[in-house]
Amino acid sequence: TAAMAPILLNCLGNDRKEYLEETFHVNNPNLDGMEEDILYHFSLGTKTHNLPEMFGDIKFVCVGGSAKRMKAFAQFIHTELNLPGSNDEPKDICEATDRYCMYKVGPVLSMSHGMGVPSISIMLHELIKLLHHAHCRDVVLFRLGTSGGVGLAPGTVVVSEKALDYNFLPQFEQVVLGKVIMRSTELDAGVSRELLQCSKELPNLPAVIGNTMCTNDFYEGQGRLDGALCSFSHAEKLEYLQRAYEAGVRNIEMESTVFAAMCRVCGLKAAVVCVTLLNRFDGDQITSPEDVLVEYQQRPQVLVAHYIKKRLALIALTPP
Repeated sequence: TAAMAPILLNCLGNDRKEYLEETFHVNNPNLDGMEEDILYHFSLGTKTHNLPEMFGDIKFVCVGGSAKRMKAFAQFIHTELNLPGSNDEPKDICEATDRYCMYKVGPVLSMSHGMGVPSISIMLHELIKLLHHAHCRDVVLFRLGTSGGVGLAPGTVVVSEKALDYNFLPQFEQVVLGKVIMRSTELDAGVSRELLQCSKELPNLPAVIGNTMCTNDFYEGQGRLDGALCSFSHAEKLEYLQRAYEAGVRNIEMESTVFAAMCRVCGLKAAVVCVTLLNRFDGDQITSPEDVLVEYQQRPQVLVAHYIKKRLALIALTPP
């Protein structure tokens, strides 16, 4: 670890001090007056569980849609961090509920968020409150996922610069008490740069920084021609994808806008790291063999694990 110090400090530069002092906040004064806060979808609570003891050392939270994939990531990061008991079956902290899974591996939390904005939104509300109640500091959140590429070869990892809506605007539209609230969806530029640098240090891991478009569904909302409903032509689809490409969009998924917006409002550093499974200019259906898809899906995990190991080495080298 000591030998890595000059490399790490040179790579992270002026972000070092800012990162190590970073904290965050919740934007709800009502929480202070609550006798108990029940994190219902996690089957956790401030009275029933000692959240600071359970989660106070968390520095990284990695979330993804699939429960199976996030269990696999928990096992992977356990091995990567060289923690004892790497062959043990990881314990699902949320096993009392069937909504989400949660695994704690040292300072890393690995969680599922389901599919789409509503599902990840519920998870994020309770996750951010959990981090708040646990008195966590210096936390970085990652969304690891799969996506449709826009003008990229399958297997390319996209580190999102901004999350864009269907009009290619960096905003998330939330309706609150019948009123529309717009929130910014810019992601942390420093984390994105570090992730891109990390990708250059890894073999066979093509990565780019680009904008990510978030949609409300997988089929019509993404301009697919193969859904149960389709009200547009192949030419109209290609024209829309071309406009997306010209707006800097390099991939399409269904969670990034609310993820970016909520993390930004609460002062949490966050990144969206998704691999492309196909180039949407070439078609709508995923046709790669299963073994190829499995390897693609591991690429965001490998990249973020490399980032986490570098960060933990930096923290260990920094005096209290």
